[in-house]
Amino acid sequence: MDGNLKNDLSEVVANDKAHIWHHLMQHKMFETADPNIIVEGKGMRVWNQAGKEHLDAVSGGVWTVNVGYGRESIANAVRDQLVKMNYFAGSAGSIPAANFAKRLIEKMPGMSRAYFSNSGSEANEKGFKMIRQIAHKKYGGKKNKILYRERDYHGTTIATLAAGGQHERSAQYGPFPEGFISVPHCLEYREAAQDNLGQGESYGLRAANAIEDVILREGPDTVGGLILEPITAGGGVIVPPEGYWPRVQEICKKYNVLLMIDEVVCGLGRTGTWFGYQHYDIQPDIVTMAKGVASGYAAISLTVTTEEVFEQFKDASDHMGYFRDISTFGGCTAGPAAALENMRIIEEENLLENCQARGAQLIANLEALAEKHAIIGQVRGKGLFCGAELVTNRETREPAPEAKVQAVVKDCMAQGVIIGATNRSLPGFNNTLCLSPALICTAEDIDLITDAIDQALSRVFG
Repeated sequence: MDGNLKNDLSEVVANDKAHIWHHLMQHKMFETADPNIIVEGKGMRVWNQAGKEHLDAVSGGVWTVNVGYGRESIANAVRDQLVKMNYFAGSAGSIPAANFAKRLIEKMPGMSRAYFSNSGSEANEKGFKMIRQIAHKKYGGKKNKILYRERDYHGTTIATLAAGGQHERSAQYGPFPEGFISVPHCLEYREAAQDNLGQGESYGLRAANAIEDVILREGPDTVGGLILEPITAGGGVIVPPEGYWPRVQEICKKYNVLLMIDEVVCGLGRTGTWFGYQHYDIQPDIVTMAKGVASGYAAISLTVTTEEVFEQFKDASDHMGYFRDISTFGGCTAGPAAALENMRIIEEENLLENCQARGAQLIANLEALAEKHAIIGQVRGKGLFCGAELVTNRETREPAPEAKVQAVVKDCMAQGVIIGATNRSLPGFNNTLCLSPALICTAEDIDLITDAIDQALSRVFG
């Protein structure tokens, strides 16, 4: 980045400090420091206003840019579509929406219908509304409760916060709507905290059976849906234990509970399959997705359902019986145009296979670091979605202080590598480093990422 551009950006920085309200940031710090402005991106690298290069190991900060930066073919697809037809309300169709829905459903056996909106929070809200409307249409409104899991996260709206298992995310935003009930998390590493799971069975079955316990406590005739992430993301990158998912599916079928899978993070290749739930041989009723659908090149999210769910809203005899919902920008054609090209790139560049190979390397590298650094209590993940939980004592598994975990993130940033960590989410347990590099990453990229973590752990924890 040349000096003239830096001078030009000084005004941008001033405008940002004067007028931008940043996400998840305490702005008091900007009274004495400048915000970080990301100016350019190419492949796995981004550059800020000072011209400093960073290797991005979190795909845009929030697990989104799956195919990397600077994809001209996606930008061109969006440009061409917007010139031809940019928008019409979702009550009408569009060419890219119809074509992408077909391509998407082909990747999701058993699913049938796609409802477009423009954020993961919104996609999950649509799923909640479907479950609630079915409760009124079929069960006199009684089967309306929606279960969610501790540590899972489903969005920033009031309803999705009500269904969120990260208490620091929802703090100060209540009161919340009724009918959202928590079930225990499934992190075996923290089993000691799960006194209510009993003894005797495998942990996976016990964690799943805890969901049944909640259904029985609340009353099966009142529980209409269960929303889960296939792999808990911001709650600590938790891969469900063996036996968990088949038993969850069995419980949902037994009590006629709609199974809703939140694929906002895992969807479109993040774990090495098109969708995270596809690792577990289950058939959801509703699947939501957003982030990686278009790799951040346009806003798009979807709520995808089975034909059976869709059919329950086809009732011409009831003037209130259809899904009476709208997402204004679900009608923008940029999203599906970008998503079509994003999917083509994933297929033609064999990025699912690369995700599997580089993910195995990332896990191996992190496990090697665990041999060196006692501060790493457990490494877990699937594909290019990995975490390392930091503890001050491996025997007691006492979580490392959040401030020190964030110091590791800051140290890596200073080295030119952007990593993530659980933060301001789980009281006392914001202690997991989170990694989700783009699906295009190379073996060298993985080594650079873990080398930076190695150095940061040595400096922060000694």
